[in-house]
Amino acid sequence: MKYWEVYESKIGPLTLLCDDEALLSIDFGRSEPNEAIKKRTGLIEKTISQLEEYMTGKRKNFDLPLKPAGTEFQKRVWDALLTIPYGETKSYKDIAVQIHNPKGCRAVGMANNRNPIPVIIPCHRVIGANGSLVGYGGGMDIKVKLLELECPDASACNY
Repeated sequence: MKYWEVYESKIGPLTLLCDDEALLSIDFGRSEPNEAIKKRTGLIEKTISQLEEYMTGKRKNFDLPLKPAGTEFQKRVWDALLTIPYGETKSYKDIAVQIHNPKGCRAVGMANNRNPIPVIIPCHRVIGANGSLVGYGGGMDIKVKLLELECPDASACNY
């Protein structure tokens, strides 16, 4: 069974979707996932609590069971994103090298774009090789808010 709930966060509404075992997705905005029941389960409650702690700067790492659906390549990219420390960024090239596919920068970008659990799988921490901020599924304004949340002193950040 799948369950969903909308969380009104500092960056706007987030639709959370989980099953009985793990968080499956976070969508920016309000949506009503197909074949799911609107219910605030214990896992959804824990996710909301951890997101609130993150949004107020009290949490740097999430401790939630995750089950993102994707290809094996996408999952390798998303696992690599989970290794980017809070307040730091990496380039698409860095991630491509980390997953042993140094020429796969564009594919890394596409996997980043398809990340079903943004914020928790921190695709917002991936930037261009020249330090520029590049696209984000939730919009550039949200990417900037998340990066500023993690690194309030922009002059000390590498973007």
